[in-house]
Amino acid sequence: MDVNELPHANVVAFHDSKSVKADADFDYQDFFENGALALHLVSEDGVILHANKAELDLLGYPAEQYIGRHIAEFYPDREVIEDILGRLTRGEKITRYPARLRARDGSIKHVEITSSGHFRNGKLINTRCFTVDVSDLQRARTELKRRDNTHRQILDSLPVAIYTTDQHGTITYYNRAAAELAGREPEVGRDKWCVTFKLFTPDREELPHNECPMAIALKENRPVRNKEAIAQRPDGTFFPFLPFPTPIRDEDGNLIGAVNMLLDLTDRHRAEEARFHLSAIVESSFDAIVSKDLNTIIKSWNHGAERLFGYTADEAIGRPVTMLIPADRQDEEPRILERIRRGESVETYETIRQRKDGSLVPVSLTVSPVHNATGQIIGASKIARDITSAKENEHRIRMLMREVNHRVKNQYSVILSMIRETNKRAENPDVFERQVRERIMALSRSHDLLVTGDWRGVTIFELLLSQAKFFGNEERISMSGPSIILSPNAVQYLGIAFHELATNSAKYGVLSADDGQISVTWKTTGSGNSRLFHLAWAETDGPQVQTIGEGGFGTVVLKRVAPEAVGGKSSLEHDPHGITWTLEAPLANVETSIGNEPT
Repeated sequence: MDVNELPHANVVAFHDSKSVKADADFDYQDFFENGALALHLVSEDGVILHANKAELDLLGYPAEQYIGRHIAEFYPDREVIEDILGRLTRGEKITRYPARLRARDGSIKHVEITSSGHFRNGKLINTRCFTVDVSDLQRARTELKRRDNTHRQILDSLPVAIYTTDQHGTITYYNRAAAELAGREPEVGRDKWCVTFKLFTPDREELPHNECPMAIALKENRPVRNKEAIAQRPDGTFFPFLPFPTPIRDEDGNLIGAVNMLLDLTDRHRAEEARFHLSAIVESSFDAIVSKDLNTIIKSWNHGAERLFGYTADEAIGRPVTMLIPADRQDEEPRILERIRRGESVETYETIRQRKDGSLVPVSLTVSPVHNATGQIIGASKIARDITSAKENEHRIRMLMREVNHRVKNQYSVILSMIRETNKRAENPDVFERQVRERIMALSRSHDLLVTGDWRGVTIFELLLSQAKFFGNEERISMSGPSIILSPNAVQYLGIAFHELATNSAKYGVLSADDGQISVTWKTTGSGNSRLFHLAWAETDGPQVQTIGEGGFGTVVLKRVAPEAVGGKSSLEHDPHGITWTLEAPLANVETSIGNEPT
């Protein structure tokens, strides 16, 4: 029957069923393609029909290098894949089958395979396979086996009493410290729960071994803490101890035994050992970590505090913490203590503290309450971090922003001047655009040199070379003079001047011909604050020069803009075979620093 002949309700049901099927197909497709598990389909002949993204990502292959190849190509162990395919062909299901796969980069992945065959009329159509990467687990198992003997040696040498049991409480191992603490040699494989002779509660009531903390830890499969006990040795002596029984589980979470450490409370150095670990962390901190009581008296003082404030621990401990607070900030401490007494932490804030030598240092300060064993607040811990560098960096950034703002404004002025003067002389819009672009690029090259040098300045050699290379034939330019680092302002304006000189030479002078030489020399004269900077650009043996243009941007730069920018004066002359430009200015307006080595 045609769909259109069905009753209305049936038609709706038909379309609904199609919609449900389409949605289901989409869900299955999305599950296959985007699922987190690696999935692939293999034909009855072992050829990979399809693989999802997780499978491809696992082995690192693009789809075109993986799909269509025989699955055995990726198994370094031939007998494993043959066994898997054989089982699937016989209709068996594979669950967590351990195997190895070769990734695209040549590495070997340890995996577990879960797969089943899809049969139709008794014939295998394809197999569907889930691949789980267990490489990390395999490495961990191997490493655990390798370390087992080492760990046992370590446990044997530890001065702390340690022993282990199986899941039933039978002792499987004990170290020498455990035997010495218990005053007896436990019988491995026979004694249960404890290595001690007899046990008692802190109230001196006898405690059966099967009710001891280790027995509770095994029976309830949980660590037991803060359960003190008293043990009696065979010689009749007693010792209080604190056990730390902890279940041991395998990789599947199943209980396989327990380990116990016995801390002898009569020997306080073992308690100190635990505190030494915390102390090492505090002492190694570069930050100043200080504790105080509620009367502001300093109770502890680490090396970071010594470095930051200049007081040794002997000098600081026992004195009020207010000795670190400047006179104008003494009101901070009462407010801090008020919050600490309420159990509040003082979040990180910036303030000023005073060193032993009286100098002030900006710090970032965090304060937290310190509780005793009963939860009572007994003081506070302070962490102070020197933020001098951070403050200096902030200052440098602000100064740099001001400098950048100043330089940008200067460059705007230069660019506007370029546009105005170039427009006066441009023959047409295309020429105007090209000339402006070239001059802005010249300005950019000078700016790049300054940025590379962190705005500290640029040598004349670097500046001239960066501008001349644009035109080629820079090997025909010779340079000589003392080592002078040009200031950012001089770099900007002398860079434009060099660009105009090189542009003119490339059009009409030495850089446009096969002959000739450009000599750039500079020197200083005078002494003290009267020292002068002299620079000369001279072209010789180049093409014949008829005249020098007047009123163009290049002429304006060379005769007025560049010299005025450095507070100096210049001249622009020519003879039949080249032009000469000279500049004289106060050295203080040109240099950042000066050396003695010739360039």
